[in-house]
Amino acid sequence: MNTRTALSVPTQFAESGDIQFSYRRWGKSGGFPLVFLNYFTGNLDDWDPSVTDGLAANYDVILFDNAGVARSGGETPGTVAEMTRDALAFCNALGLKQFHVVGFSLGGMIAQQMALEHPDRIMRIVLLGTGPRGGEGMEFAELSAEEQADPVGFLLGAFFSPSEASQAAGRAYLNRLAGRTHDRDLPVSPKAGEAQLRAIREWGRVPSTNRYADLKNIKHPTLIVHGNKDIVVAPVNALILAEHLPNAQLIVYPDSSHGAQYQHADLFLQHAKLFLEG
Repeated sequence: MNTRTALSVPTQFAESGDIQFSYRRWGKSGGFPLVFLNYFTGNLDDWDPSVTDGLAANYDVILFDNAGVARSGGETPGTVAEMTRDALAFCNALGLKQFHVVGFSLGGMIAQQMALEHPDRIMRIVLLGTGPRGGEGMEFAELSAEEQADPVGFLLGAFFSPSEASQAAGRAYLNRLAGRTHDRDLPVSPKAGEAQLRAIREWGRVPSTNRYADLKNIKHPTLIVHGNKDIVVAPVNALILAEHLPNAQLIVYPDSSHGAQYQHADLFLQHAKLFLEG
């Protein structure tokens, strides 16, 4: 695996029941598995190669499309709990007994649910641009499944702040994504996007009681990374996670929105490696 990069690693498929999952896997031979959980309408090509290759120097990096997403088979469910079930089925199909997880936005919701339901499987958690169940302002009323119709506009507008420096970082990120010219993933279908939207809205609904009670049961070492100008998941949600998770640390990057870890990719890699190495 150690001769591959994000731009050259082939897409593979793994079966679990009646679902065929598409995935890419490369990195340090014998390295500890690092499973990436993606954001709303994201596919295999949307992970920043500079980040994934940077982590692949030390870890067995695994990207995958969850059920019904892009080239994976099956139906995309409409709740985070069901998505977590499918994500674990994928990990089982690869024979992963224990692993670290990196969850971005919707993926961070799945990571939290997986840690609650299967605490023995996950060792360390990296949460990017996400929030707790029932978090502040997480109704996502303005989000739509049609965002992917203009992916460049969506990514520059949502992932990066309006500043000149942030927008330049956004264009650099898009150029890195375009570096893979063969074996590219399929777009996420509107049907899958609509199901994902139902799931994140259900996650964001404020419960009548015990709003953040479950977080105390996620005792894994957790790194929370957020942008101070995130317009998708309000930054206060990162602070709520840090306050209620018993073993968490929080990093907030300046002048950055939902894709803070891509705008500050080099710095994020330093922070992530320090954290994962424990």
